[in-house]
Amino acid sequence: MAELSVQKIAFAFLFFSLMVTNDAAADFYRNAEITWGDGRGKILDSGKTLALSLDRYSGSGFQSRNEFLFGRFDVQLKLVPGNSAGTVTTFFLSSQGANHDEIDFEFLGNSSGQPYTVHTNVFAQGKGNKEQQFRLWFDPTSNFHTYSIVWNPQRIIFLVDEFPIRVFKNHQAIGIPFPNSQAMRVYSSLWNADDWATQGGRVKTDWNLAPFVASYRNLNINACTPGQCGADSFKTGAWQTQELDALGRNRLRWVQKNFMIYNYCTDVKRFPQGIPVECKMPRF
Repeated sequence: MAELSVQKIAFAFLFFSLMVTNDAAADFYRNAEITWGDGRGKILDSGKTLALSLDRYSGSGFQSRNEFLFGRFDVQLKLVPGNSAGTVTTFFLSSQGANHDEIDFEFLGNSSGQPYTVHTNVFAQGKGNKEQQFRLWFDPTSNFHTYSIVWNPQRIIFLVDEFPIRVFKNHQAIGIPFPNSQAMRVYSSLWNADDWATQGGRVKTDWNLAPFVASYRNLNINACTPGQCGADSFKTGAWQTQELDALGRNRLRWVQKNFMIYNYCTDVKRFPQGIPVECKMPRF
């Protein structure tokens, strides 16, 4: 039975990879624009791939051409290989302004042979402080892997290769802000954060190894633009009501048991007056 389950999972990964690769929407020329880096970001392979680079003078970044209010956002990413200490590679959604909303994937580099840290956070109305961090169960620098954000009115789901690693539910009914009113763009960047990114800033970026390069491909956006989420053409998107089924819940438990390294919900020193209210609610 275990062997059969592994085969099913492998087949699911293969199917998902083929589905993403063959989607005609995965075109960086059409869906994104490089916004900073003075030439350090480059769209390659007729729009199929985008490379961001970082040197001692600047990093680089891109954003989606459109804003969205709810959707599913997938990208395949190959992180900076080797000694990536001090670097941060990102894939996130954000609105603008002091009271902005934001949904974060950040990948904190590390010294050769040490694992990346996957940092997640959710901001609503300018307030974040909802960090969860993970290791990965594979080498994210040797091949492309798929990172996904599902954002609907009920919940936010973070996924890695279709494995959910985190769910943040809408608990506005008990006074917890949730990002559901501000349109957001997709952003990605590669930048230097050696004052905090690796072992709390103790390990600095080795500029002798620059340029550092992270590669993106197959940016797929299945989402509503503002004002369109109620249109009939958008009612068939599975992401609009997506939640975890039994398999998804089991996968989330496995990830959080074996690979979660920080959870704000269990940081009693940080919250001496008691953990945040949402942490007491069911996680699914």
